[in-house]
Amino acid sequence: MSLKEPRLYALPDLGWTDSHTTDFEPYAAAGLLPARVAAQHRGVYILFSELGELRADAAGKLSHEAAGAGDMPAVGDWVAVAPRPDEGAATIRHVFARRTKFSRKVALDAAEEQVLAANVDAVFLLMSLNEDFNLRRLERYLATAWESGAQPVIVLTKTDLCPGYEARVLEVEAIAFGVPVHPVSNLTGEGLELVRSHLAPGRTIALLGSSGVGKSTLVNTLAGEELLATQPIREDDGEGRHTTTHRQLVLLPGGGLVLDTPGMRELQLWESSEGLSETFADVEELALRCRFSDCAHRTEPGCAVQAAIEDGTLELARWTSYKKLQRELAHLERRLDKRLQAEERKRWAKAGAEGRANMRAKGRR
Repeated sequence: MSLKEPRLYALPDLGWTDSHTTDFEPYAAAGLLPARVAAQHRGVYILFSELGELRADAAGKLSHEAAGAGDMPAVGDWVAVAPRPDEGAATIRHVFARRTKFSRKVALDAAEEQVLAANVDAVFLLMSLNEDFNLRRLERYLATAWESGAQPVIVLTKTDLCPGYEARVLEVEAIAFGVPVHPVSNLTGEGLELVRSHLAPGRTIALLGSSGVGKSTLVNTLAGEELLATQPIREDDGEGRHTTTHRQLVLLPGGGLVLDTPGMRELQLWESSEGLSETFADVEELALRCRFSDCAHRTEPGCAVQAAIEDGTLELARWTSYKKLQRELAHLERRLDKRLQAEERKRWAKAGAEGRANMRAKGRR
């Protein structure tokens, strides 16, 4: 991540609080300095600190002790580092507990966590009002956002390309209970003041969405200058070209931080049961009204869910989406249980081997 000119960072501008100072005391006594992870490039981290921007790697001990990819430093993390100012470099010795985190399951079949953004106050879920508009995908994003612990905010972009977009805004509001919904246009400026109202010095906002929805353009608009590269949408399908290639933290000139992320082709859920319940609160409330507590919501008499589908109170597509995400989480939980069982067997086998080796060593004395 490059800046136009070298600069030093005041920790409060990066979100540092008095509680951070207290947590950091033992590390300060050891001669370490606080920093925040601003970007990651294949194992090399870019940090913001009071010494300026530092390139860093993770200490070998930290990498060894990390139980999985989700325990390694992620963009937005606060870390304790051993700096090498003359080199503009540092070594990350410790990652502090995350206040919030936005995670997904890594691609393919691995049952591992990938942290997309850490320590964010709000998550802007961007979806354009043209061909990208997809309520079912938005439900998936909402479930993950609620699970993160941050406040979700829906930003519907490109109002200038969607005449009569108000109808789509109503569709979104119907599935996003209690979530602010802001239709905006980076071209005309419509709705941007409401988006800016979520920014404040030291406050971190993560931007998530598909490629081409206008995340980088929104960052530039909020900053009032071209901080990130952008490309125009394609005329044939209305989609944008992928510009952001890695997650990066941007400090806005007017205060506040924005964590930009690459467009995601898919977002696989990671331990999002509470987020799913929050997203589909209406569905779960209906299920509580069923005559039988173990209702499977198929053909049972007195099923409130099926009655709501029949009278149009609950859309079949929303119910199908809910069941699909439930199955995905159940599958993930089974995978995690099997992995934990395998890891436990390995630990017992290792402990047994070490015990036998110790007994043999004592016998030879």
